[in-house]
Amino acid sequence: MSRQLLSMALAPLLGLFILGIGNGFLATLITLRLDDAGYSPVVIGWVSSAYFIGLALGAVFNDRLLLRIGHIRAYGCFASIVAVTVLLQGLWLDAYAWFVLRLIGGWATVGVYLVIESWLLTSGDQKVRGRLLAMYMISLYAAGAIGQLLLGVTDAAGVTQPFMVIGMLAALSVLPMAMIPRVSPLIEHAEPLSPWRLITVTPTGVVGSFGSGLLVAAIYSLLPLYLQRVGLSVNQIGQMMAVVVVGAMLLQYPIGRWSDRHDRQQVLILIGAFCVVISAGMLWLPLNTWLLAGLLFLLGGGVFALYPVAVSHAADRAPAGALVRMSQGLLLINAIGSTLSPPLITPVMSAVGDGGLFWSLGALGLMLVAFFIWRRSVRPAPLPVAPFAPSTPMTSVGAELGVTEELMQGAIEHEYAEDLSAVVPDVEVAEPLVGPPREDAAHIEYFDVDAEAGPHGDDDQGEPGSRG
Repeated sequence: MSRQLLSMALAPLLGLFILGIGNGFLATLITLRLDDAGYSPVVIGWVSSAYFIGLALGAVFNDRLLLRIGHIRAYGCFASIVAVTVLLQGLWLDAYAWFVLRLIGGWATVGVYLVIESWLLTSGDQKVRGRLLAMYMISLYAAGAIGQLLLGVTDAAGVTQPFMVIGMLAALSVLPMAMIPRVSPLIEHAEPLSPWRLITVTPTGVVGSFGSGLLVAAIYSLLPLYLQRVGLSVNQIGQMMAVVVVGAMLLQYPIGRWSDRHDRQQVLILIGAFCVVISAGMLWLPLNTWLLAGLLFLLGGGVFALYPVAVSHAADRAPAGALVRMSQGLLLINAIGSTLSPPLITPVMSAVGDGGLFWSLGALGLMLVAFFIWRRSVRPAPLPVAPFAPSTPMTSVGAELGVTEELMQGAIEHEYAEDLSAVVPDVEVAEPLVGPPREDAAHIEYFDVDAEAGPHGDDDQGEPGSRG
């Protein structure tokens, strides 16, 4: 990777790292604060669900704002909204107000991810995008782990101080992006495939993406509640949540490489069964600190690997022209699963106790296993042709990053491509996202005012954009 490319990617990755520390901290903090205030698990679940509703809405609409004002200014807008919503949550504690603020915060947060992922996606050609994605994943997971550890550090500071720290981190994340006078990358907008078409083309991919949303959202939103109610201190909760994130970071790639060499349907079956076994261990084993940490490490690695393997399986089945749009559609389905997860699982926790979280995770795992086995018997999988690429379900552009040249060539040669083209007759092969702007009306190039202001980046000069 060239020094010039590394310097261009450094600013968005540093901004992501700073904001990601606060974002990983906030999800757990909100759950613990609401529980301390006496709210029921159902109320906590709905407040947590608001964030994922915002993620889903932002994944659909935020690219329009980005196209209008450019990457750098869009990042500043979204990060500022994140900071404001967090600081408002620190001013007063009310579940209804927090629901609205979390929804707005989720919408703004996915806008930040959209800016960063699209910046990285268009910074280099296909030969280096995989390495840029790996750097993105490392930054995201490392920030999440550090954010969880901040729980113990700020626990003694008071009620409002943690929210102030998170708000300051969101504000500071603007600096790396704002200090670089550079032309913004060019992105395109593509509408996702409808859910019905996705189900027709890849039922396993749809169910896997939806199930991943259910499981991951439960871990982020409700696992801190479980850990607090079984007697762990705030510092210990932060450490255990960090263990989950580290497990996701370390195990996702080996599982993905394994899926490249074996039947992906079989890998999905084993991941679902693995989640069932870990959930049973959480319910019935006599847990101590080390055993709890080990089980959570494995749970994070298995659950977080479900989505990229499901997307890779879907790409194996897709005609080449539908890959990008399919990735966007699966991302939205994943966000819908994340939205529904807390409201579905918290009533179980209220009915059967705190262990209801793992009863629910185990039941979800069993249903996924049953569905994957049924699909494998109906339609056995061919040899994998879509190289696995670890991906985090954040935005549609992030999903596009996993669509490689090898994946598209493999899908073209796939024995099912001709049949599936009849299901999706109107798709076209996506244009390259890197290259000179075209002169037709479908492509618009935007420049941040920083780039037009001259070498010193004076933000008072220049206009926000022009039609290419």
